[in-house]
Amino acid sequence: MARSSTRPTSRDVAQAAGVSQAAVSLVLGDKWRGRVSEATAERVREAARDLGYRPNLAARNLRLGHTRTVLLVVPALTTEFFAGVYTGAARVAAEHGFGVVLYPSPEGIGPARDPFASAPAALDGVIASSMAADALSVIRGDQLPLVMLDSDPDGSLGAATVNLDIADGVRQAAAHLLGLGHRRFLHLAADVASWTFEVRARELAASTARVPGALVRTVRAPISIDGALAATEAALAAPGPRPTALVCDDDKLAAGAYKALRRLGLRVPDDVSVTGLDDLALATAIDPELTTVRLDAELFGERGMHALLAVLEGRTPDAGDIPVELVVRGSTAPPPPAGVPAADTPAPRPDELPGGAR
Repeated sequence: MARSSTRPTSRDVAQAAGVSQAAVSLVLGDKWRGRVSEATAERVREAARDLGYRPNLAARNLRLGHTRTVLLVVPALTTEFFAGVYTGAARVAAEHGFGVVLYPSPEGIGPARDPFASAPAALDGVIASSMAADALSVIRGDQLPLVMLDSDPDGSLGAATVNLDIADGVRQAAAHLLGLGHRRFLHLAADVASWTFEVRARELAASTARVPGALVRTVRAPISIDGALAATEAALAAPGPRPTALVCDDDKLAAGAYKALRRLGLRVPDDVSVTGLDDLALATAIDPELTTVRLDAELFGERGMHALLAVLEGRTPDAGDIPVELVVRGSTAPPPPAGVPAADTPAPRPDELPGGAR
């Protein structure tokens, strides 16, 4: 059978085999059993071979809405945490024949309001961090099967949510500091409107409220070293007894707090203990190494992708938050005894001493 100089189509195959295009689709899509005879199927396969026909899989997938591609929407990539989330999601996706496209949500949407104009047609689903939820309506991700990460299960936009047990991580950090004897806390909170940071504030307040004499003061800072430095300096310059422990929402905030404390002549942990949350590479790069809550970013990404696969297949995703772990390092110690001034600073008034008049 002579081959055409142009690319053969399914219509050409149908004509050559003497069948309908629907029959060609059934046979070449391996869905013919019980619908056409074995002889007809073989005739279609032979015609396709003779014509050199190859299905346009990309076009077919777009028509069916199954491109085996997932969009991962995260905040701007300012730390390696979300790189770990991507790594975990991409690993599971590859095992199931999917690809993952990473979309770091910008702080503000520029002139190109929809960088994925055909997203609903070109993607099978979306995994999104609650910190980047504002981008979903822009890219029309809320019109696709959606799994939310770090999101309130009772108010999530998604068909499923996957969370780290942040609340338990904060409880572990608070219990560690309270057990060391700390009662005056400064909470260096991320200035980000997100459920995950609301959980941190709520759990720290609840943990300390159970201990008589424990007090928490909160200051907010953007998630940057400079922002944390400025917020910590301002907080420690305020009147009143100095906190003996800084609880930071993020390791990067903790690094900024370190710089502020050193500028004020305070030592970590002799004068002030510091905790973080994430366990980034930064946590062991600063001195002393940071006591922080370890979050398994890759497992987080893996669970997110497994949840999306379950949604796509009509199954119920696995329930339960991902456990986290407090890693105790050199940045925490018992508070300095009353009456001992901080190094290189004037002796404080009695009411400024840790554990002083309450």
